Amino acid sequence: MRDEYRADLLQVNKLLVWMADAVRAAMSRATSALLNADQTEAEEVIARDPEVKALYRLVEDKVYDLCARQAPVASDLRLLLTALHLAADIERMGALAVHVAKTTLRRHPARAIPEPLVATFEQMGATADRIAGKISTAISKLDVVAAGQLDRDDDAMDKLHTDLFGIMFAADWSEGTEAAVDSALLGRFYERYADHAVNAGHQVVFLVTGEALGSRDAAQ
Repeated sequence: MRDEYRADLLQVNKLLVWMADAVRAAMSRATSALLNADQTEAEEVIARDPEVKALYRLVEDKVYDLCARQAPVASDLRLLLTALHLAADIERMGALAVHVAKTTLRRHPARAIPEPLVATFEQMGATADRIAGKISTAISKLDVVAAGQLDRDDDAMDKLHTDLFGIMFAADWSEGTEAAVDSALLGRFYERYADHAVNAGHQVVFLVTGEALGSRDAAQ
């Protein structure tokens, strides 16, 4: 029974890694769709989102089943409760990638972001990809170093978000209000993606060390 229990715990970890990899791919594709006004890529991001949600439900079901059958205590209980928080943050990351894709489709065939902001969104996409990669590493290897680096990466995303508004509020902005509104929303999607990743990283640190770190404000 104990071997089966350990196998079930390992399966929970694998599901979380699959989720992390899936939302990393989703935001990467959503960014590509955004930058290139690619309808097919955007639609693929949206079509694959139910897979992330299905993984989320599998994590929930597995955790609840293990709690009911095994009555875990100490570190095992901490692992299972942490898994629920991790799954919730990762699922939200996937939902934010879908928001980016939907914005792309709403403005298609035009590009949703104006030329002056393309470089900033390229950097935001690269930062989001780096962050999501560290989440996958942190979960799969219980790597507190990778998890701890996420705060610094989030600071980089916050700076890009600030830079975004600096460009839009500059006196020479000539792209209009509609483009500014879309760009502001898109910037918020990337910022929140990073916030949820930081929360996930904090959960990994808590799992490994038992030390609870503060959560970022990443409400839906």
